[in-house]
Amino acid sequence: MTRMLIIGPPGSGKGTQAERISERLGVVAISTGDIFRANVKGETPLGIEAKKYMDNGDFVPDSVTNKMVRDRLNESDVENGFLLDGYPRTTAQVDYLDEILANGDEKLDVVLQLTADDEELVHRLLGRAKETGRSDDNAAVIRPRLDLYHQQTEAVVAKYAERGILTQVDGIGPIDEVTNRVMQAIKAAQAA
Repeated sequence: MTRMLIIGPPGSGKGTQAERISERLGVVAISTGDIFRANVKGETPLGIEAKKYMDNGDFVPDSVTNKMVRDRLNESDVENGFLLDGYPRTTAQVDYLDEILANGDEKLDVVLQLTADDEELVHRLLGRAKETGRSDDNAAVIRPRLDLYHQQTEAVVAKYAERGILTQVDGIGPIDEVTNRVMQAIKAAQAA
């Protein structure tokens, strides 16, 4: 059983790699971004609230995100493991996730960080916006999203590094090449 999370700046390939990891390890991938977008599209109360933050390039508040993650981790399809994508983003969310997992006598096995240069990320995100029409991928919000990542999420990375469960992988390159690096890193982390 594998309980892990994938972390990295916007545009680093987290979603793509999460799908591939999920498929190869047979664990469910849980993307907060996908859940937010589905709620926005469905115009649910959560979606309407989340859209305000997403359109401004801000993170959705912990109170909304934490409840959603707690509910999701209580579903039966996570019994054989899971891969969280996009959560936790803050040290407060790390503490909340620790509580959720401790209630089930569980803990994270590995935290995979995809790394990439900011200029490459901006280029990727603008390209993704043209392809998909995502409202949160535009020049006005990309830099603030990257700044928020650096301000808030790097503390999360440091916390997991202190625990000895952080594995960093270069997210730049052809998708298959990155996937190979990711799978080798996960295998090495699980063997440690």
